[in-house]
Amino acid sequence: MLSRTYHPSDKLRPYIRRFYVFEAELPKGAIIEDFLLSETGFVRCLLKGEWTGETAPGKFEMPGRALLFGSNAAPLKVRVEGSFALAGFAIRPSAWRCLAVKPHGEFVDTIRSMEEMVGIRATEMLKAVEAAPNDAAKIAAMEKFILDRITSVGSPEPDTKMAEFDKIARVNSTIRVDEAAERIGLSTRQMARRCTASFGLTPKAVLRRSRFLDLATAIRGFSSPSEADLANLRFYDQSHLTREFKRFTNLSVRQPRF
Repeated sequence: MLSRTYHPSDKLRPYIRRFYVFEAELPKGAIIEDFLLSETGFVRCLLKGEWTGETAPGKFEMPGRALLFGSNAAPLKVRVEGSFALAGFAIRPSAWRCLAVKPHGEFVDTIRSMEEMVGIRATEMLKAVEAAPNDAAKIAAMEKFILDRITSVGSPEPDTKMAEFDKIARVNSTIRVDEAAERIGLSTRQMARRCTASFGLTPKAVLRRSRFLDLATAIRGFSSPSEADLANLRFYDQSHLTREFKRFTNLSVRQPRF
C-alpha cells in the first residue's frame, strides 16, 4: 500500500488541510473492512477498484466516484474488494462554509455524491484527476475545482475563531469548553453555533473525539495504557476508557485496529 500526502498551495492553505493519493495492490477478490473516524469533511475521487461505505445499517454502497464525506461522530464502516486507488483532500472545518452551502451538521456521518451536489464541475474534476499522469497533475485538478467552488459559493473568508478552536482541540483535547470559548473570544452559545456549522458537532463532541484519538495514539502498540496515561487524558478509569473505545470504534479495547 502506498499513501502520499501533500500540503496545499499557499492560496488554499486556509481552506484545505491536506491532499492525498492512496494506492493499494491487493489479491483479486480480497475484501478489507475497516472504519473511518475523520475529524474533518473531505472529498475523495475513486480512481480504481470497488469501494463502498455503510450508508444505512448493513447497507454498503458507492454513491458515485467523486464523493463528499462529512466528519464522523461515530465510526463509519467501509469495505473494499481487490486493488484500489483514490485521491482527495481534507477540508479545514473553519473553511467548510466557504465550499458548502449547508452547515456541516447536515453532513456528519454521511457520504454524498459530488456530481449530484454540484453537477458538471465535480464530473470535470473527476475526469481530470483520472486522466492526470502524476500526483502533481491530480492535485492541480483538485485545486482548480476548489478555487472554482469557493468563487461559486461566494461565502466569507474562513472562520478564524473556528480555526483557533481547531488548533486547540488538536493539541489540548482535555480543555473545558468554557475555557476554550473564552480563549478564542466567544460566548459558549456563540461557540456552539459556529462549531456545529463548521465541524458538524458541538464543541464538547469535537473535544471528546479528539481526546479519543489522542488515546488511540497513546495506546497504539500497547496492551493497555497506565493509570497516569488515563489521568492525563481525563479518562477516569478503565471502564470509562472501555466505553469511549466502544463508542468510537465499535470494538473492544483489547482488539484495536489502527
